Amino acid sequence: MAFELRSDTFTRPTAQVRAAMAQATVGDDVWGEDPTVTALEEHVAALTGKDAALLVPSGTMGNAIALRLHAGQGDRVFVHEHAHIVEHEGGGPAALWGIDAHRLPGADGRIAPATIALALPQDPDDVHLSRPRLICVENSHMYSGGRVWPLADLAALAQWGRAHDLPLHMDGARLFNAAVALDVPVAAIAEHVDTVQFCLSKGLGAPVGSMLAGPAGLMTGARRVRKLLGGGMRQAGVLAAAGLHVLEHHVARLADDHANASRLARGLAQIGGRLSVDPGRVETNIVCAGVTGAADSALAITSDLAGAGVLADALDHRIVRFVTSMEIDAQGIDAALERAATVLGGRGA
Repeated sequence: MAFELRSDTFTRPTAQVRAAMAQATVGDDVWGEDPTVTALEEHVAALTGKDAALLVPSGTMGNAIALRLHAGQGDRVFVHEHAHIVEHEGGGPAALWGIDAHRLPGADGRIAPATIALALPQDPDDVHLSRPRLICVENSHMYSGGRVWPLADLAALAQWGRAHDLPLHMDGARLFNAAVALDVPVAAIAEHVDTVQFCLSKGLGAPVGSMLAGPAGLMTGARRVRKLLGGGMRQAGVLAAAGLHVLEHHVARLADDHANASRLARGLAQIGGRLSVDPGRVETNIVCAGVTGAADSALAITSDLAGAGVLADALDHRIVRFVTSMEIDAQGIDAALERAATVLGGRGA
């Protein structure tokens, strides 16, 4: 038996999710006639405090649609230097829309208004420069280890953005993890952004699907862009039923994943050796561990871990990522740590 810690995307649907899918009432959603999809979109709009929502096949498509709604060819979008949108979505902003994704630094996946201010054109009419149109934020931020935006920082950025005519889009793939970590409803986070995307899969446990929510006018446009990208689905109620089920039954349990991630981080810190972990930085369900040896690599470590039955992800050359989900419980974490200890000695130090 291997312990699955590569990603929460490996979460398999429960028997209850499968039953909800099998029993779903369906219609043709491209024609707007799937009642279960409509119910899900209305439910998500209410949860996020937005006018409307749209079911899309993936978070990548949701983000791509949102970018197109806010910006176009030659426009500038401000993103964190390690944003999922620019590092893990196939170069979509440039390839699809000709958007200039301007990367900016910031601790814990956050970019400050002052940092963005320095990247604004001194002369907005300068034809040499791309036109600023949007700020993108990611919550929780995957690359920094699932770190969460404090509400005060998000509110300050939103206020600054409004003053500079820059709307905010949130890549909230793990938005509900952020909400559980902050102990607030998702609407308390989403109120600070103009559009928000989140995944029904990952930790929530639906097999397929993400949601994009925002103002009614933008969501009307989003349906057209979804069709353009090939994201219009027919009897999609079978997927929407899974989404409705997990939003009702799987949100609170995300706290278990967070507890298990902290448990894992503490265990890895005690093992030491080839990986370095700061358990105090773990806020949600992601643990990012640094490679300690100059001659070692994340790929070598994940290969050795896999040989011991512990599946982890080489996020880059020097970072090994572990992600908890309902696929592994506290007992499984302890067993995975026992196996990991056999390969996390000092090799390559």
